[in-house]
Amino acid sequence: MDRLSIVILFVLFVRAHNFDRNDDEAPVEDEDYSVPSPCDYCDSDNNNDNTRKQRSNSDNKLNSFKGPLKVYDFIVVGAGSAGSVLASRLSEGKKASVLLLEAGFGESLLTTIPTLAPLFQQSDYVWPYLMEHQPGVCLGMDNERCFWPRGKAVGGTSVVNYMIYTRGMPVDWDRIAAKGNYGWSYDEVLPYYMKSEQANLRGLQKSPWHGRNGELHVQDVPFRSKLSKAFLDAGEILGNRRVDYNSPDGFGFSYIQATINKGKRDSSATAFLHDNKKRRNLHILPNSRVTKILIDPISKVAYGVEFVREGRKYTIHATKEVILSAGPIESPHLLMLSGVGPRVHLESHGINVIQDLQVGQTLYDHISFPGLTFLLNASQLTLVERKIATLQNGAQYTQYGDGPLSSLAGVETIGYIKTNVSDEIGNVPDIELIGTCAAMASDEGKFVAKGMHLSSSIYNDVYKPIETIEAFTILFMLLHPKSKGFLELRSTNPFDPPKLYGNYLTHPKDVATSVAAIRYIQKLVATKPYQKYGSTLYKKKYPTCLQYEHDSDEYWECAFRTITSTLHHQIGTCKMGPATDADAVVDPELRVYGIHNLRVVDSSVIPNTIAAHTNAPAIMIGEKGADLVKRSWGLL
Repeated sequence: MDRLSIVILFVLFVRAHNFDRNDDEAPVEDEDYSVPSPCDYCDSDNNNDNTRKQRSNSDNKLNSFKGPLKVYDFIVVGAGSAGSVLASRLSEGKKASVLLLEAGFGESLLTTIPTLAPLFQQSDYVWPYLMEHQPGVCLGMDNERCFWPRGKAVGGTSVVNYMIYTRGMPVDWDRIAAKGNYGWSYDEVLPYYMKSEQANLRGLQKSPWHGRNGELHVQDVPFRSKLSKAFLDAGEILGNRRVDYNSPDGFGFSYIQATINKGKRDSSATAFLHDNKKRRNLHILPNSRVTKILIDPISKVAYGVEFVREGRKYTIHATKEVILSAGPIESPHLLMLSGVGPRVHLESHGINVIQDLQVGQTLYDHISFPGLTFLLNASQLTLVERKIATLQNGAQYTQYGDGPLSSLAGVETIGYIKTNVSDEIGNVPDIELIGTCAAMASDEGKFVAKGMHLSSSIYNDVYKPIETIEAFTILFMLLHPKSKGFLELRSTNPFDPPKLYGNYLTHPKDVATSVAAIRYIQKLVATKPYQKYGSTLYKKKYPTCLQYEHDSDEYWECAFRTITSTLHHQIGTCKMGPATDADAVVDPELRVYGIHNLRVVDSSVIPNTIAAHTNAPAIMIGEKGADLVKRSWGLL
């Protein structure tokens, strides 16, 4: 057993006595239960959902399970970042009954420890999606395919992400509103961000831009390395201001604001469901995989869902609305399986088309290059797994909620910059810099490299030689990629994952911006705050790029094409837009065009790229979506 395993066991032992899982089922008081039927897909060879294993392990539990009911007012599909908020708000005041369905399970003790975030990219807490092979990118990944894990848990991706809380710049939301999306300007979405938030941030106690009475804890990360200060000081030398990046004037550098509470992850489920899961009008069913939205093909009214739980199929009706909050991959997937999507594509799979919409035809993603590595000639500056995995650190974290285990896996700071190739006017960033106190080799290849499916040959050749040397990386996030992807059905089997096409770096502007970002990072590290620690660029070439001169623009383009990493921010697949937008799937009130009583409330509706990690926007969309639904049914 390695050091980290021993420390984890210690923390789990100390905490176990007061931890309560979030996947408990709400008590069912009524007797009008749904009667399950056999599942057509559960024994399919294409079933990648472990349903057979779950069924065999759960028969005793199923025998005592009486729910769900046949009918609810609202059915929410997906208990992720948006769905958890939505179900909580719709069930307030007991004015409506809500069924919340989630394919995954509840959080565990392990998921609450921030520094273990990379561990869950390879766990049962994610949908293990793979992008289809695309020539010229992901060259250093297993089988040259990018890995797109998405949260599969009560809490969704907020259970497995890096807990970074960002809202986007005012210009992002104002541009969305200017395209005909009424109600979505920055001034209109800001109150919903603040409604959720319970901020406790150093120096911002009186800020008018942060909420203090919400359920979601937003706090400073307790652990800060000396490299975090070096990042901010270097930024100032290059002319960057220290800012609150979640204020309207957020163009600058800052420590990260995180969705944590006293050193523990604060997921959407923890914040919005944990204290409300026993409401009699809110039934939360984990391990429940929705396979179809029921839509009357004549009236075009959505009236329920089919889902599989414990190897049996249930059919549940909704008297008011079905609401998809299954995320940017599963929401469009379910729409297409249910007859809502591009006509030609659906007909090619033999699906009866109920509504011809461009579902899945818009897909943007934030990508990053985590391979840029700087070596140090000083010690005790970075998070090295073999050094932080000690019982002393475990005890400190358990008792005080701080120390290295409270780190966001080494992620500490953010900087928004506009590169020299940007054609924007004013302070509109095209790159987000993410400062860290760790590098690819800091965990000896156990978590980060495996979590992104970096090939063992690349890791062993490039990174293994520096496992004993302290090193760090500064990542960049391409904020506004011009390259647009799409997704489509693989088959009509709901357990088959859709085909995902990122189309990364197909637009030359994305390449130019990325190389400019690397050059900026090099300038940053060349400043005195970093140089006093002897920071030097690691110059080992990738075997895919041997033909290029190291540090040339061509080399860095090749390097990015070798390690092309998603930051898990896919958007646009159920694009929001006015009726005049031919690509729009939902209107500005998130109603699916042409279908009654069906909405999409999650990050898939975001139509344009935004300067934000998408967890906070998804929670905001859940808040705003809940008000839109309540207003429609006189529940406000």
